[in-house]
Amino acid sequence: MSTKGQEYLTSTHWGNYRLDVLGGRLRAVKPVTEDKEATRMGQSLLDALDPQCRIPQPMVRKGYLKEQDKSDGSKRGIDPFVPVSWDLALELAASAIDETCKEFGNEAIYGGSYGWASAGRFHHAQSQLHRFLNCAGGYVSRRDSYSTAAAEVILPRIMGHDMYTLMFQAPQIEDIAQHSDLVVSFGGIAMKNTQVMFSGVGKHSASEQLSKLKERNIELVNISPIKDDMSDEMQADWWPCRPNSDVAIMLGMAHTIVSEELYDHQFLEQYCHGFEQFLPYLLGEKDGLQKDAEWAEKLSTISADKIKNLARALCRQNSVISISWSLQRSEHGEQSYWMATLLAALVGQIGLPGRGIAYGYGSVHNIGFAGRHLPHFKVGSFRQGKNPVDKFIPVARIADMLLNPGQQYQYNGETLTYPDIKVIYWAGGNPFHHHQDLNRLRKAWAAPRSIIVNEPFWTATARHADIVFPTTTSLERNDIGASSFDCYLTPMPQAVKAYAESRSDYQVFSGIAARLGLEERFSEGLDEMQWIKRIYSDTRDSAQAVGVSLPEFEKFWEGYVISVESQVPPREFEIEKFRQDPIKNPLGTPSGKIELFSDTIASFNYEDCLGHPAWYEKQEWLGAERATMFPLHLVSNQPKHKLHSQYDHSAYCRLAKTHGRATARMHPDDARARGLNEGDLVRIFNERGACLAGIKLTKRVRKEVIELETGAWYDTLDPREEQTLEVHGNPNVLTRDVGTSQLAQGPTAHSCLVEVEKFAGKLPG
Repeated sequence: MSTKGQEYLTSTHWGNYRLDVLGGRLRAVKPVTEDKEATRMGQSLLDALDPQCRIPQPMVRKGYLKEQDKSDGSKRGIDPFVPVSWDLALELAASAIDETCKEFGNEAIYGGSYGWASAGRFHHAQSQLHRFLNCAGGYVSRRDSYSTAAAEVILPRIMGHDMYTLMFQAPQIEDIAQHSDLVVSFGGIAMKNTQVMFSGVGKHSASEQLSKLKERNIELVNISPIKDDMSDEMQADWWPCRPNSDVAIMLGMAHTIVSEELYDHQFLEQYCHGFEQFLPYLLGEKDGLQKDAEWAEKLSTISADKIKNLARALCRQNSVISISWSLQRSEHGEQSYWMATLLAALVGQIGLPGRGIAYGYGSVHNIGFAGRHLPHFKVGSFRQGKNPVDKFIPVARIADMLLNPGQQYQYNGETLTYPDIKVIYWAGGNPFHHHQDLNRLRKAWAAPRSIIVNEPFWTATARHADIVFPTTTSLERNDIGASSFDCYLTPMPQAVKAYAESRSDYQVFSGIAARLGLEERFSEGLDEMQWIKRIYSDTRDSAQAVGVSLPEFEKFWEGYVISVESQVPPREFEIEKFRQDPIKNPLGTPSGKIELFSDTIASFNYEDCLGHPAWYEKQEWLGAERATMFPLHLVSNQPKHKLHSQYDHSAYCRLAKTHGRATARMHPDDARARGLNEGDLVRIFNERGACLAGIKLTKRVRKEVIELETGAWYDTLDPREEQTLEVHGNPNVLTRDVGTSQLAQGPTAHSCLVEVEKFAGKLPG
């Protein structure tokens, strides 16, 4: 009997892989030849068909099956599910949508989704859901992302370009190796995060590129409470600062630069607006408090001499200031990005090759590591169409919306009103992973009449739904991998047959659309392969218009991964063009310059976001009175073994667990003071909730800090209790559900205080 299997290609958000399939079973997952630094996260795909976690057929919550939209929403997560036919499930979903639109209008539907579900261009759950809802008359949408909400709002205000332009046109590592001497990184450059890239990454090169910085003896400084936020190979100077103190350190450095007349007067005059309006705050002329290095030392625990010396080095050497995404996910998170920009402006190297300011190194792979060659043509997609409803919420305000319909709130200079949501439709995401204060979300989740979820696995979001449609994974359907942020195009032929009765999102929405009389509008009469061919054709035509050659579809589909890097010209970055001629190439700000003071933001009269960057007292950090009750700062960062919560059930992800639960890390001195030992099962808690985790002791986490990665599937001891123990190690039962400020209303997960103790209770089973 032959043991030779068939090989298929696939693209994921963590790389391209070759799939070895024999007899319909996935036997092995291997990296493509080009990817010399491929991540082992691909091994999670081996558990894509795990029957212990897959949803085999449509499911309806028992109470909802009996009473539909009049059922008790507080029973979500408690009621058992009843398997039903596809016809019945589709009828129930169509009825919920149709009746809601007729009675309350489309402003009563929230289209929840997130873009990380699949790297495929067609089976992109967010596009599928939004296209369907647009065909049905529209929906309430969301703005920004959990990853970068504060940055997405503040950067256009101060730098005049959208966040993605600025992040992906950051000084490239290859340019830093040629032109720079010093990289000061607030939040580090975490290698674990460079495993992933939205819409896929054709070739991981972060380690190789960073090694060139070391070869050139470029100095690196890692300002973070976590030493692992910079690779040991970089031999970086670790500054284990108090979490959330970055703005104070930046202000202390700025004060040194200004008081010692080290700043670039010409750059400020020619390229910046508002420095003179910021200066009185820095020098304490307004409040009698100079924001000098000594002041910063008290807040950050980093010595004043170190702060001063680094400030001087920034000005005397060719340098880059880097800031990770994590910093803006905290109280007043907008200020970290604004103040880092101001600090870089004082140094005066913004817009020079390999120097200046970088937003997002170590957050996803292609920020800083993609080089100057990225597609300059439009990559085809499954078009969502226009949403007839103009209502939206900031992404992290979903619980506020559900708990407070009709309430007014501020966002980016606007006074908005929370809509009254009757139906939530979620596809391609897991809010019981992304959102904060999950006990509060669970309470809010009871409010809508109907919650519909498309999901392959029994995640908490599926378990808290009314109607669950079992959907396929990317291995069980045809697709195409491509991105505007990567030069690789990947055919993604179906490798294994669909699990049990699962269907693709496209099939689900086509089925509901047919029952609403919208099938032709949604599908345009095309099947899966016809859509994929159209998306490829759109991409090929767009590429051809700028001189990039792609093969015919048939040759592409039967072939291997394609790279267009050699056909793409190097990019000149927008900030570089601004530096060369600020009159000809002004920024999109009111002044046309970098806004160190924003008259627009000042006009909003927000007490928590003034017209210039500033330090604000925090409610939840180690410098607050609250720390006497909860004396550990929780860092709930991105996981090393998975993307967000994807494939948390897999054997590969389980390697990182302790006692089958997420692993928390803390300093040995903090553990000793609590009588904890390596491997203990601990209870981490505050007044919002509590979770279990295994404990690991390490001096790579600063004292008074505990690290618990996100991504553990939310699992409660007793879902009938309002504040039950979460037993799997999900840190978002502990984090705060409060916006960064009235400006961006972003998530503040990294402003969180907790206590920890050895778990003395008993668990069932």
